[in-house]
Amino acid sequence: MLTLHTADVLLSGPGRAPLPAGAVLVEGDRIARVGPYEELAAAWPHARVRRWPGVLTPGLLVRGADVLLERTYYPDDPYETAELGSDPITGAGALADLKLTESRWGNSARRATQKLLARGVVAVTGRLTVPAVRTAVVRSGLTILPPAAVGEPSLDPFAGRRSAEEAFHGALDADAPARFAVFAVPGPAELLAQGATTCVATVIGGRLLHRRR
Repeated sequence: MLTLHTADVLLSGPGRAPLPAGAVLVEGDRIARVGPYEELAAAWPHARVRRWPGVLTPGLLVRGADVLLERTYYPDDPYETAELGSDPITGAGALADLKLTESRWGNSARRATQKLLARGVVAVTGRLTVPAVRTAVVRSGLTILPPAAVGEPSLDPFAGRRSAEEAFHGALDADAPARFAVFAVPGPAELLAQGATTCVATVIGGRLLHRRR
């Protein structure tokens, strides 16, 4: 099935000029074409069309998944937040007090991966050693990459970046994996300033894994 994703602006990769009314044509789990919406829509008139507000970009990369997912606990809302609060819990002492089982670590990781998808993240770096955590990440659709140099790990892929493009994972080209995100901002200049929580859609493997309601 062909799906044509279009937004106000397409930013297909680092160093590339923004394309107003650009589009990405997806076939299965791959990108078939990238270009102006009008041209692609005319060439493939039967493709399903998804129109998004804002800027469509490559999916984003977060570093330090081992810290974020195996040394940070995300309380279950609403079942645990009355007792533990809603903020992520870190620190060896605080985590030891929780007496976490592998199952609870896996459930925490599932909640964290939803937060990542809601920020346009498609890949993470880090060495995951808890089987339930690794399973949760793989099932979420996120790609796990080898550890990489990282400052302070953050769920925000733009944290510590000098430009939004530094957080891009790859580029949008024909025959590349269909993984990208859309952010409800006026243009590329506002992307870094307004942040990843403006994400309205995240696509991985051609599947819409996050859509803001």
